[in-house]
Amino acid sequence: ATQVAVFDTAFYNTMPDYAYRYAVPAAWYRELGVRKYGFHGTSHLYVSKRAAAILGKPAKDCNLITLHIGSGASAAAIKNGVAVDTSLGMTPVAGLVMGTRPGDLDSGIVLYVMQRLGLTPEQMQKHLNKDSGLLGITECFADRRDVEANKETKPECKLAIEMEAHSVRKYIGAFLAELGHVDAIVFTGGIGENNPQYRDRVCDKLKFLGVEINYDE
Repeated sequence: ATQVAVFDTAFYNTMPDYAYRYAVPAAWYRELGVRKYGFHGTSHLYVSKRAAAILGKPAKDCNLITLHIGSGASAAAIKNGVAVDTSLGMTPVAGLVMGTRPGDLDSGIVLYVMQRLGLTPEQMQKHLNKDSGLLGITECFADRRDVEANKETKPECKLAIEMEAHSVRKYIGAFLAELGHVDAIVFTGGIGENNPQYRDRVCDKLKFLGVEINYDE
């Protein structure tokens, strides 16, 4: 059988250098490859093309913010059909609050906790990838369905929901500023596609920008 390898970072090759570079020593970029790569590219590519078709416009004429929301989560800013920015970075830890990953985090926290608790890099890697996000906040749930089901009885679940929506809205606002105008905000992924309460929660505070949910598509 024919096997095909698809790199979901390839979609972000169109990002400008000021979007993918970090403000760290330039030698880290040159010698270690430290830069923003992004992930979920195949998902963002597909839904951006599909959204353009629904809008009845060529993809090259569309500005979009696409949100892939599942256990992992990411946002992408798409200008004239190509990616110009993304919430994920060099690794899948950055950006939005996820099931077990923290999203954006003050890097000084990592160093502080490692020093105070005597953690090895491997231990910290596990904490950032497996013990944080919704699981870290609630201390019991990584699945958003469980978080939703317990939001009325567990304050930690309500907090996790609010923090998650807050992180998404911040990226939408940032990408709106970056793009200038947006034809649509597109949700996909297991939660983005199947959880209307999630979409309502994120978009409710964006109505002043003219954001309206299309319940027909």
